[in-house]
Amino acid sequence: MIIHEWVERWGGAERVLDAMTQALPDADVKVLWSDAPELLGRTVTESWIARTPLRNHKPLALPLMLPTWRMPLGSDPDWVLVSSHLFAHHVRTPGDAKKFVYAHTPARYIWEPERDERGNSRFVRAASTVLKPIDRHRAAEATSIAVNSNFTGARVRQAWHQPSTVIYPPVETETLTAIEDWRATLVDSEQRQLDALKRPYLLGASRFVMYKRLERVIDAGVATGLPVVIAGSGPGEMELRSYAEEAGADVTFVIAPSDDLIRALYSNAIAYVFPAIEDFGIMPVEAMACGTPVIGSSIGGVQESVRLVGGGVIADLEHDTDWNDLLQRATDLNAAEFRPRTLAFSRSRFIDELLNWVGTGLADR
Repeated sequence: MIIHEWVERWGGAERVLDAMTQALPDADVKVLWSDAPELLGRTVTESWIARTPLRNHKPLALPLMLPTWRMPLGSDPDWVLVSSHLFAHHVRTPGDAKKFVYAHTPARYIWEPERDERGNSRFVRAASTVLKPIDRHRAAEATSIAVNSNFTGARVRQAWHQPSTVIYPPVETETLTAIEDWRATLVDSEQRQLDALKRPYLLGASRFVMYKRLERVIDAGVATGLPVVIAGSGPGEMELRSYAEEAGADVTFVIAPSDDLIRALYSNAIAYVFPAIEDFGIMPVEAMACGTPVIGSSIGGVQESVRLVGGGVIADLEHDTDWNDLLQRATDLNAAEFRPRTLAFSRSRFIDELLNWVGTGLADR
């Protein structure tokens, strides 16, 4: 059985879940709720929360998630694979069934509220005092814990007091490195949108939320005199547009691009700027796989992928930054050399490592 928090959009956690279902095609999948069942192409079992308005109000549902994960699973699997970024690792396994936890992160707004605006709530801050010892205790129930980066592994040691194994998440690098011209995959309207962009441009792409720090991409454009493309969608769009206008920056917003369009944007950018502090960061690996160098934060998992691939430069992007120097160093890199190295993060590699990790744990009686 595979356990996952919830399915709501095609994010990093959903990509991991999709690869898990490919690795274990006969496994049942259980989630709190699924707002995008078509993503996995298979039926999932939802919890009772899915039948209530709470499915659309995660902060309100949060106190009920813990007892929900302790309810009987409805079957007696020999072992359970858990994809957890909040409380899914609290799931109660029957009898002596083993529990393998793939941790995307210990809940940020419980353990590191300064990194997540959701942790600013007085309710959440008060609840975290109670939730921390419970969360640590449930993590100790795991047979084994895997994490998506050494950065997350350090947080697991600090928060949960548990060791872990690093299994980098799956990235479609086999597909991304196989195609040279992503423009050829675009529909006519997307081709016109791409052709209308000023060149060369800096690219920032992610959800439009505060902690992604996309305003620093705009700062980079102002400092270097280059136009900026901001791709994605989210509640922070108007704030970003206002920031760009006040800064006098030349910014084009590409809202909710398709997979093919974001890949074409990667391929045509002079550099991809990633200022967010992420547990891993799939999009920087995608950019490097498309042959585009990355300028990334020195804090978080992105520094691991960039250094392993050798496809970018790492710096403290939170403070005063010499953007011209960073851009020069990034563009001096040879894409023909670093692009093939992104295959170290492929989906097939993830599946092999995942099955080996679980198999080792099952064999250890």
